[in-house]
Amino acid sequence: MKRTRAQESRAAIEKLYITMRHLFMRGSYKPMGVSGESLVDSLLVLSPEIYGFLAQDEKIELDGLLYVMERLPRGIEECRYVRLISREGYENSTFPAIIPAKRKRNCYRVDEEQMYVEMTRGRSDIYDILTHLTFLYIESEKIKSNSTDAKGRIDLNWELLGKIIEKEENGEDFDKEVACSYLSQVIGRTFDETHEAIKKFETSPHTNSLFRVIYHLGKLAMEESFDGKDREISFSSTLRIRVGHHVYGELWANKIKKVLFENDLIERPLHIISANLHSFLNTIYSHQALGLGTFEEIEQMALDISIGAKNNKGKEILKYAQNNGFMEVMDESGTNIHVQLIDTARMSKNTLLPNCILPEDQKKRPVLLVMDYAFGEQAYECFDELLKPYETEDGKNYPLNVLSASIMGKAGILTGKKGDIMIPDSHVFEGTADNYPFINELSRKDFEGYGLGVYQGTMFTVLGTSLQNKDVLSYLMESSWKAIGLEMEGAHYQKAIQSESKIRQSIKKNVKVLYAYYASDNPLETGSTLASGALGMDGVKPTYLITYKILKKLFS
Repeated sequence: MKRTRAQESRAAIEKLYITMRHLFMRGSYKPMGVSGESLVDSLLVLSPEIYGFLAQDEKIELDGLLYVMERLPRGIEECRYVRLISREGYENSTFPAIIPAKRKRNCYRVDEEQMYVEMTRGRSDIYDILTHLTFLYIESEKIKSNSTDAKGRIDLNWELLGKIIEKEENGEDFDKEVACSYLSQVIGRTFDETHEAIKKFETSPHTNSLFRVIYHLGKLAMEESFDGKDREISFSSTLRIRVGHHVYGELWANKIKKVLFENDLIERPLHIISANLHSFLNTIYSHQALGLGTFEEIEQMALDISIGAKNNKGKEILKYAQNNGFMEVMDESGTNIHVQLIDTARMSKNTLLPNCILPEDQKKRPVLLVMDYAFGEQAYECFDELLKPYETEDGKNYPLNVLSASIMGKAGILTGKKGDIMIPDSHVFEGTADNYPFINELSRKDFEGYGLGVYQGTMFTVLGTSLQNKDVLSYLMESSWKAIGLEMEGAHYQKAIQSESKIRQSIKKNVKVLYAYYASDNPLETGSTLASGALGMDGVKPTYLITYKILKKLFS
């Protein structure tokens, strides 16, 4: 029986992850050799939406390239060797840390040919970077093919582009339109498309120019093909030992619980919230400090802060917060997840929002623990360690008095558009038998009437958003799953909550859960994938609306 495209795509995803796991355990591989061939073939079969023209023979995918380069260290296109490491002391060396614009990780350029990339966020982070690197290697082969003939002779446009790169790297002026003409031939795109992509790369301060990225990707591909200088990806032994053992999650959680203990907050009622690090701070303290009460007032305040308006009250709100129970716990473990603690007993007023009244008894006033977004499987590692009792140096155990766990996240929507809201009532972990139905304290009704699309139903937790294609996503949406969206953390959070509340019984069985996501992209809609760019100001309303509704639900 002939397989459908959705079945072929799901098989390709499974093959990709099995291959990645095998290569990781082996310790190293050559991405364009026999070992890397399986990854390349699977990614080409899959042809994810985010990588656009990946499967076309000549056209270079430009939006996908910018998306990838903003998530990889600057200059990685120049490096023949990429080594993925654990936190191994390079932070104490003289090598300057290179931090990608859209991924919080330390990277080190140890010499002209080697880039070391710190992996402290678990398997999802490793799979993510390997997918992006595989995309780069596929595109580099296209650049090589576009710049040479069948006998391996170099094209004139490539030679002229090389002279442009020399001028750019020496800080000399050059005619950008002439350079754009050379580049458009090398990447198989029109002059207009190339010119537009050049401008996008110029506005991204954390990547090299498109000229430089394309040239060095092609140069390494040619050197491998013509001179036998193979490219290689390797994994340090320390990384291979540590992955899966919650090393960083345990360090992270213990520091937070130590701060709670030292501030006499360890036994107080606790609401844990996974979200961004601005909306809860601004919403709560704009009410406390400025008397803002309606959602519309708070939304306008957030917009003023976002655009840097002269009358924005951001600094005033933060200063007030620091004197009224707000504390920051900066991460030093390597998880790159910072935390805010809000002690409602130290607040000057007894309401968090209108009609959200705090208990009169100071000991019954809750603490809010707001943690930054986790990444994929890291969500389980960090949440699982956080929910365990705190053990002091003298051996005493202090279980956390967790009342609720609220998850606000970004997700790809299948049934609406960017900025809409999704309310899950179950998470299904793609490619496994792990299904997590739950009672969500938030519902569709909570968000109706605000001018945003609101959808409720099943959400899929995927192994990587950069691997999804229309065939798989259409199947998830149109089949009996009736999925409304996809994200990377939900099942991992729920796994930790259920294991700690129902099996280990570290926390109470009746912990309330509140899940809501806003749509960062629609992978089924051309021009609305993650590669099309961030939500920008359009993200303010759904972010603050979810924040507002979580606080209302917890404290009304």
